[in-house]
Amino acid sequence: MKRTLASRTLRRAVAAAVVSTVVGVSLAACSGGTSSGGGSASDIDAALKQGGTITYWSWTPSAEAQVAAFEKEYPKVKVKLVNAGTNTTEYTKLQNAIKAGSGAPDVAQVEYYAIPQFALSDSLVDLTQYGFDKLKGDYTPGPWGSVNVGGKLVGLPQDSGPMAMFYNKTLFDKYGIEVPKTWDEYVAAAQKLHAADPNAYITSDSGDSGFTTSMIWQAGGRPFSVDGTKVSIDLQDEGTKKWTATWDKLVEGKLLSTVPGWSDDWFKALGNGSIATLVTGAWMPGVLESSVKDGSGQWRVAPIPTYDGTPANAENGGGGQVVLKQSKNQALAAGFLKWLNNDEDSIKVFLESGGFPSTTKDLNSSDFLASAPEYFGGQKINEVLVDGAKNVSTGWQYLPFQVYANSIYGDTVGQSYTSNSSLNPGLQAWQKALVDYGNQQGFTVSGK
Repeated sequence: MKRTLASRTLRRAVAAAVVSTVVGVSLAACSGGTSSGGGSASDIDAALKQGGTITYWSWTPSAEAQVAAFEKEYPKVKVKLVNAGTNTTEYTKLQNAIKAGSGAPDVAQVEYYAIPQFALSDSLVDLTQYGFDKLKGDYTPGPWGSVNVGGKLVGLPQDSGPMAMFYNKTLFDKYGIEVPKTWDEYVAAAQKLHAADPNAYITSDSGDSGFTTSMIWQAGGRPFSVDGTKVSIDLQDEGTKKWTATWDKLVEGKLLSTVPGWSDDWFKALGNGSIATLVTGAWMPGVLESSVKDGSGQWRVAPIPTYDGTPANAENGGGGQVVLKQSKNQALAAGFLKWLNNDEDSIKVFLESGGFPSTTKDLNSSDFLASAPEYFGGQKINEVLVDGAKNVSTGWQYLPFQVYANSIYGDTVGQSYTSNSSLNPGLQAWQKALVDYGNQQGFTVSGK
């Protein structure tokens, strides 16, 4: 979607509303609804047998089919599926309901980057009481870490987005470019490609907060440290500077396409060879197949480049589901959530809709690994993507006001892209704005 000034202003306003509600609820020590009652795994079994009605907010393509499959298996349970809007639209409605003390769903879909905000307001059920912590081995480290906040298990992962490099093999072959394994080789490829064809770029990037945080994560950076309402921000840590030292060469060298991501022109560029690679999450294959039909047979998948040849990866995108404390039947909601993200029948539906799972069993299944889409020249792309999932480093944290942080990224770091200058001053400006904002909202925020 093309980013207009009006839409950016609206997103900032929405994000500020979401965060203000989160902070207001959390720092006033409100729980946002009925407190967790110390349930157990047996409570879930009993609730499923007894039945009842719960509400589920989700925008995932697989939600309707998953709900139908669940109700077939548990005919005494009725799940009211509501599409309350995507990301910040849903989050605003959710926080309004939390603040009001009524109107929240029993189960909601929340992206990983936004989960800390809801966890901080103590609005989510700690699923450890139901024994869900024993499911740790069923999931890859990145997504599992994202649903564990402040010592509590506040959700179960659904999809994941281990990063990989999607590249146009036809274009690489045309100009004799080897698939880069390191970031130095990636920069060299960018220079070679653009010199051969001034209209072709190694990738597009006009400034994206999610991409930036994922790249810092992959480089070993951990700029955000959160302990309750105590927050530390260091957007000049060693990992961050490792990434900017590489990416500055592309930004300052004008080696990046400025076509806005997800715009019509972006999809066209991916199909006509003017954008050669995408460094993004493992959910990308379905997007390419459905929206870049001209690229069929040309694209391939390779591991994300690294700095020294040692495998290292990060997550980009993805989310899970949570149970709201406001739920009047938390055990039944938890039972639905466990089925949704841990049952083979549910995950099969999810995979058929093009989802990339977070469950280790499905990632390692022979059928999943053997998939060889014609779009990708018959390459067994999931073998590459699954290896990437295994190499995601742990210890990453998002800010408890990440939705707002993302909304002001363009006003700070985005200016570095606009001026083709070093990203570090932009990151420092972003940090200052975040420290100031966090302190104004009642957090104790320090910047290094």
